[in-house]
Amino acid sequence: MNTSRLLAYEKLHNIRDLGGMKGASGKRIVSGRLVRCGLLSDLSDNDRKALPLLADTVIDFRTEGERSEKPDAGLLGLKYYHIPILDSLTAGITHEKAADEYAFRRLGEDPVKARQYMCDMYHAFAESDFAASQYARFIRLLLEPHEKAVVWHCTAGKDRAGTGAAIVEELLGVSRADVIEDYLMTNEYLKDDIVFLTGFVKAQAGPENAISDEALKYLFGADRAYIEEYYNTLNIKYGSFEGFVRDGLKLSGEDIKKLRSVYLK
Repeated sequence: MNTSRLLAYEKLHNIRDLGGMKGASGKRIVSGRLVRCGLLSDLSDNDRKALPLLADTVIDFRTEGERSEKPDAGLLGLKYYHIPILDSLTAGITHEKAADEYAFRRLGEDPVKARQYMCDMYHAFAESDFAASQYARFIRLLLEPHEKAVVWHCTAGKDRAGTGAAIVEELLGVSRADVIEDYLMTNEYLKDDIVFLTGFVKAQAGPENAISDEALKYLFGADRAYIEEYYNTLNIKYGSFEGFVRDGLKLSGEDIKKLRSVYLK
């Protein structure tokens, strides 16, 4: 299985090292250099000590509202960059309290609508010039010198961070099938969180509100339809993923060559 590797932390969820994944020319992504994860606001003391040993840079993909509600834990010695992928509150993707409440009220009773809503959000990711420019900033940061890992995160580490991981893996020559498989591993790594969150939301809503487990699973989890919608929309907007790299991310062949020279061996 050619997927990222879950790292052992106490309260840092869905933290995965891309190292070991097979990329271009049969080479593999270097371990301990490219790491994706979820929220950094509630770390244990051991996590606070361990993360700076792994990384020298943290990139936060969340909105300003999300950061205000749940600021990242102060981590000494780490460079911190705020690169919001979305420029507005987006129910089901961003996790401001108001956005989540809106999503649950509107979609919690209808699995079909919940799944389509998330597909629409991935369509919006791919359509957004702002998101493309922000992911371009992210890749430019990866091209700068780093002594340790670069860690990027959103809230659950599945949508914005997951799409970021897919872009990085594509640029490093990981096969499309393996990129999608790695994206879907979020459901395995977050399964306990998904069970907890669905139970919590239903309890908060009360017995008089018929909130569906299946609908909430679509809102909280990853789905092949979401990432395929992202790719399909890129193909329509840019002609191909390569067109997105060239015209959306503004990366040259030399940029990709450099990225691969740094992160593949």
